[in-house]
Amino acid sequence: MFGLRARLLLAFLVVAAISAGTTAALTYREARSALLQTAQDTAVTSFRDRVQQTGFSLPLPREDLEGVLRDIARMGKPHPWVVFAEYGSIRASSGENPVSTVITPELRRAARANPHGSFERVVKDGVPYLTIAMPTVFKAGPDSVLPSGIVLYAVMRMTDEQLNVDALLMAGRDGALPGLAVALIPGLIAARSVLRPVRKLRQAALSMGSGRLDTRIPVRGSDELADLARTFNESTGQLERSVRELREAEERARRFASDVSHELRTPLAGMLAVTEVLDEDADGLDADTARAVRLISAETGKLAVLVEDLMEISRFDARAAELNADEVDVAEAIRKTLQNRHWTDDRVRVELPDGIRARLDPRRFDVVIANLVGNALRHGGAPVTVSLHTEHLGAEAHSPGTAVLITEVADSGPGIQPAVLPHIFDRFYKADAARTRSAGSGLGLAITLENVKLHGGTIRAGNLPGGGAVFTVEIPLHTEEADG
Repeated sequence: MFGLRARLLLAFLVVAAISAGTTAALTYREARSALLQTAQDTAVTSFRDRVQQTGFSLPLPREDLEGVLRDIARMGKPHPWVVFAEYGSIRASSGENPVSTVITPELRRAARANPHGSFERVVKDGVPYLTIAMPTVFKAGPDSVLPSGIVLYAVMRMTDEQLNVDALLMAGRDGALPGLAVALIPGLIAARSVLRPVRKLRQAALSMGSGRLDTRIPVRGSDELADLARTFNESTGQLERSVRELREAEERARRFASDVSHELRTPLAGMLAVTEVLDEDADGLDADTARAVRLISAETGKLAVLVEDLMEISRFDARAAELNADEVDVAEAIRKTLQNRHWTDDRVRVELPDGIRARLDPRRFDVVIANLVGNALRHGGAPVTVSLHTEHLGAEAHSPGTAVLITEVADSGPGIQPAVLPHIFDRFYKADAARTRSAGSGLGLAITLENVKLHGGTIRAGNLPGGGAVFTVEIPLHTEEADG
């Protein structure tokens, strides 16, 4: 979904955001605690000292108590206090209201239980307060005190501290966003340093895919990417050597087949001439000798066909095969092929409409039809049907499409096994591994494929729904009129 660059930048930003957020959160927590702790300690210490310095004589009139509370409130630190007093049923304060709504029951209970006082931070209507409870005591001895029953409370707004805390929070937030923007720069630099060798590796792989096996990647540094480049170079070097050896072996094999075929032509021509003479005289020989003569003649013929096929294949491999195209009547060309091989009986049926003309190499097209029909008669079953028609591939309302000449050769045999179909045009491929000999050279369909390719066409093999194999040849239809 995202490219490698985007993922690297995203990971870098996530790490930067987590780091900045963690740092800001820790800084905010420590600064907030320091601000609140300082204000709290100052207020509690100051209030405790003022209470200890204030003397009370009991019973204490309400008016005198309010005056004492105002004196204490004027000395409030670090911010003004509102001081409240509770003594039995008496409630008094230094402000207008004798009772505070900020002081909680928990703080009152803590004040009665602890003679040294207690404090509590309270938020009321969104306003933060510090409430301090300090009971007054009498010294009953050097190490003992007695409560007087009077409990003083100081209530101090902590608005300034809250503003400072909010300012810290805003500063952390406002500082993190520009920090993330700045972090993009080293993120881009880091992504580029990582992606540069990856891009070079991709370009090298594409170059190798196009056939340049001498492609290498410059190795810089000693990190993992350098190890990857070094491994790639070693692998490509080994692959280049292996391909070179394979090509040399293939070239030697082609040269060997071509040389052997050329060397065999002359002695085979002599052997064929001798076997023809022996065939003519075979009827005058005894039965065993006649059988041997006919066997030698047949095998010599097969060997001659094999040599011719090998020479033809070697010409294709050497890119020496040429296409001598001419405009021909396709139906008439197919009829001549069948007549020349005496396939005019009921074994072969034709569906050849007249008037279809195309630019073909007559000799090579004759080989295509002869190999397909011969293969169907030999390995399929009669009758074999040869049909011919044309089609326009990709035809649309505004475009006539590409005219294609389609020739089909179908037999009435059992068809081709699915496992055999992918290899049907391979050289010397045998569908039955136990069949070491066959009537043909094993190169007929391979030569047919090469001849069709030379015409710029395609050939495919398949099976008919009702049984039987079918070979379909598609060749672009070029006529003199179309060319002109």
